Amino acid sequence: MKHETRLNFRPALFCAIGLAFGIFLYAKCRFGGLSPSDFLFIALFLGAGLIPFSPKRILAVLLCTVIAAGIGALRLHIYTERFNASAEEGAYRLTGTVQSVAVKRGYCVAVLRDLTLNGEETGGRCRLILSSAELSPADVIAVDASVKPVRTDDFSDPYVRAWFAADVRYRASAGGFERFGISKDPFLWVNRALFTALYGHMEEDEADLAYGLLTGSTASLDADLGDAVRRGGIAHIFAVSGLHIGILYAAAQLLFRFLKKYRFLPALTIAFLYCGVCGFTVSAVRAFIMYSVLGAFRAVGRKHDFLGSIAFAAIAVLLFLPAQWFAAGMKLSFGACIGLALFAGPLSRVFSRVHMPAPLGRYLSSALSVQIFTFPVLMDAFGYFSVWGFVLNFFLLPVLPFVFPGVLLCTLFAVIIPPAAGFFLLFPQGIFSLLLYILSVVDVSFVICGFSLGAGGVIWLTGCAALSPRVRLRPSVRAVCAAAFSVLFALTVTLENVVFTGVRLDVWRSEDGYALLARTPHESVLVIDGVIGVRDCEDFLRRTYGGRADLVVVLSDDELDGINTAAFLPAEAVRARDEIETGLTETNLLFGESFSCGGMTFRYETREKLLLYAEGLAVEVDFHGNAALGADFFLGEGCGGLKYLLDGGIIKQL
Repeated sequence: MKHETRLNFRPALFCAIGLAFGIFLYAKCRFGGLSPSDFLFIALFLGAGLIPFSPKRILAVLLCTVIAAGIGALRLHIYTERFNASAEEGAYRLTGTVQSVAVKRGYCVAVLRDLTLNGEETGGRCRLILSSAELSPADVIAVDASVKPVRTDDFSDPYVRAWFAADVRYRASAGGFERFGISKDPFLWVNRALFTALYGHMEEDEADLAYGLLTGSTASLDADLGDAVRRGGIAHIFAVSGLHIGILYAAAQLLFRFLKKYRFLPALTIAFLYCGVCGFTVSAVRAFIMYSVLGAFRAVGRKHDFLGSIAFAAIAVLLFLPAQWFAAGMKLSFGACIGLALFAGPLSRVFSRVHMPAPLGRYLSSALSVQIFTFPVLMDAFGYFSVWGFVLNFFLLPVLPFVFPGVLLCTLFAVIIPPAAGFFLLFPQGIFSLLLYILSVVDVSFVICGFSLGAGGVIWLTGCAALSPRVRLRPSVRAVCAAAFSVLFALTVTLENVVFTGVRLDVWRSEDGYALLARTPHESVLVIDGVIGVRDCEDFLRRTYGGRADLVVVLSDDELDGINTAAFLPAEAVRARDEIETGLTETNLLFGESFSCGGMTFRYETREKLLLYAEGLAVEVDFHGNAALGADFFLGEGCGGLKYLLDGGIIKQL
């Protein structure tokens, strides 16, 4: 009996999956956290790919996948070794070229490239905080600063993962700088010209949005504005992606239509130049590669394979930038494309059968397809999923093909004719003032949050891929698989978030502070280090806990600072060690060295060290010690011998 092919063999697709899995597996083995669920997707993918079983197919599938996985692991190993080979901590004369700059209120955060330390060239980039805000992209500067290398020793830190993906190997801060000139890089020069024109002739918030739309750099956004944009589900508009490249590509093809089948060449040239101005971000490069494949296939009269072009783009990106696997931007960019490739067509046909208006059907099929594969990434990266995104994007996406070229042309005219810059930028000013008004009067804060997917994210993505029309399954088999994946997903998420017995510990680290959430089936206590900010605490709670805490416990040498942070958090009471005058009248503020909350008993050892007794164990919470994030567990009521080191888990009676 001849077996039906379950999954078409595309060499590029199998190589891309193997490459990504090799990078993923190496990271899990080196940095910790390997679990059985990590092998679920690759196991089902290979299982579907090997059917029908034949020597040639088995050999081809395994060669593509295994060799690509080995290459991926090797590439990440080489990258990691180079990343960790940075200079030692110390005082240096640091020089570099400003690649990007985020202007804050009274200071700025710049990313430098082309670095030298005391005159010696070094690789990677440096994240530099300056008290002066008078800095622009393409500036070549020098500072005297204490430079700290970024190491991968604590890869659980989300900031370390983000810097690792962006090849930021150093951190430094300085009061002032010396400017030596402007970089000769033409892409940086154009970026600088756009930056200067926008911030020189527009209001700050409007300039932030315009610069983000044109270059994808949103680091300068005001914290509240940035949060509103993300909660509204429209952050992708301000991250240069396939949407922006597609608009430029289509406009250029229309402009050069007289070249007929070769009109894609000038369109690609314009897209490439625009990618350079945006710093060759992964989403922009992915879109450029995919449009290159599309144009080449159409020029030679061949049918374009959307899924194959995604795979080809993934191979190109991961071979040269393996650490981008850890960047949320790459996962969102490729996840959106994969969702469109797998589900947009089938969903569109479903909506047409129920006689839905064509424009609405096309929008819903595209939006739902994108959300299917980006939902777990959004939950993991930001801790919430926007409910408003469907509504806002329905109105914003249709006008973007007109707004984006208009803003780009107006800004280019402002750069070319500086005396008339204010006039040309009236259109961008008006457009973004209107958007700011909409975000201010419409409450877009409703999001799905308060829980973690954990391994459920892997199960979700695996199930969606397995149940897509690209995998040929009988209706009965598809129904059984759908039910199995649904039950497994619900069970995993429930076990990840609900405390049935004992005390569950979740630990969070921000750039400058720490937090620990201790939960029993009935109580919850948040312990914070005084350096952590309100936003970081809210982010932590958004990812792990949707309720109101019984207590917020402050650990800090400066108790007043910690209490001021705790006062803004959703909790019944705030606890600190030593009684001090705060002036807070609406906060239930309690003091004392020992206290209890349900089945948990706490005792301050010092202002910065706390002991938690529960289930016959003692947990030492010391965010400034070597075991801060691990939470040391000791047997019995005292602190006898070290039992084990736990990186987030559940205390149970032994």
